[in-house]
Amino acid sequence: MNQLEIWQYIFIGLLFVWSGFVRSGLGFGGAVLTLPFLLLVHNDPLVFLPIIAVHLLVFSSFIAITSHQKSRKNNHLVPHQSSIDWTYLKSSLKVMIIPKLIGVFGLLTLPTELMSSIIFTIVMVYAVGYVLNKPFTSNSKTLDAGFLMLGGYISGTSLIGAPLIVAVYASHVAKRQLRDTLFVLWFILVLIKCVAFLWAGVDFQLIHHLWLLPCAALGHVIGMHFHEKIVNAETPVFFRLLGAALIVISLMGLWKAWN
Repeated sequence: MNQLEIWQYIFIGLLFVWSGFVRSGLGFGGAVLTLPFLLLVHNDPLVFLPIIAVHLLVFSSFIAITSHQKSRKNNHLVPHQSSIDWTYLKSSLKVMIIPKLIGVFGLLTLPTELMSSIIFTIVMVYAVGYVLNKPFTSNSKTLDAGFLMLGGYISGTSLIGAPLIVAVYASHVAKRQLRDTLFVLWFILVLIKCVAFLWAGVDFQLIHHLWLLPCAALGHVIGMHFHEKIVNAETPVFFRLLGAALIVISLMGLWKAWN
């Protein structure tokens, strides 16, 4: 990423502000709603995924800890009960761990063009759900297991498996525990990813963290201010517009990847 033009660096910085905003504003989606745009700037997932992974580690742990402390301070929790559903977290991880590792291996071995195409295709599927206002839902044990396995695999390949995983968690974890439980899950899944990156000798682009982490932090602060409005309003118009934009970007990305 050291050979890019000035306008590309500016665009990447703005995209990481957007990533931080989405992550803290929605509670998930910082990767799935940012990666397609980043790949249009520089079509190599292994350049951006380590940076996104580190940001996920930093901000997921920060949000989980601060949210947990705030809940206890305001007495929102039943005494002696955690804001994290450890029981469901452990059981779901048993389902996701093998597909997660398979996904990590696939990312490190598949050609860049094919991996980018897979990412853009997955994002398009999510985007169509947003446009139709029909997000993924889960209402059976078989479907739950399927979504968790697929979400784990996608998380292993590209860190964009959150919509599938959230669909399952939302139906099994109490609302007051959902956000903290998800952020602990993101931390665990991303930590596995980072270990795999280190083992494979992937460049973490450490020099670029010096300016991209503050960009993401700026977006994080803005997202925290709008979190209540975004989550509580659940306005379908926002997601439809976002879904339409993602479909266009994904089609452009697929065209660019194979031309």
